Amino acid sequence: MIFLRHHMDEGLKVEYLTVKDPLELWTGLKEKYDHLKATVLPRARYEWIHLWLQDFKTICEYNSVVYKITSQLKLCGEDIKDEDMLEKTLTTFHASNLVLQQQYCERRFKKYSELISCLLVDEQHNTFLLKNHEARPTGTAPLPEANEVEAHGQSERRQ
Repeated sequence: MIFLRHHMDEGLKVEYLTVKDPLELWTGLKEKYDHLKATVLPRARYEWIHLWLQDFKTICEYNSVVYKITSQLKLCGEDIKDEDMLEKTLTTFHASNLVLQQQYCERRFKKYSELISCLLVDEQHNTFLLKNHEARPTGTAPLPEANEVEAHGQSERRQ
């Protein structure tokens, strides 16, 4: 009872304060919340069907939503396997990333976590490269100092 009460919401603790039997508490909570599966399952299925990698700005956001939806589906008795998550991810790349998608498919990942780790690292490298490019776009590098002195010396000779 101590363990169950410790993990209960404060409102539920007050509501079930007088219940002393763990089985009675468990049965009461089951009756109160068992219908949630009937409402959670259709929404989770809908979200799974309409989940696309291309709809997210970052891999981290996508990964978070994948685990949220799969947890809801597992709660309702539907088992989502790594193969399902791999297929969902690899088949929902944006069309402009078709070559990348094919490259990831060719690596034949066995676990969803391996694919996500790889995508996160690649995303981080891409972000780093873009930041470097924005800091100094191609062709904006200053002339090396030796050329500057030489160019400065030639302009004095012309005068």
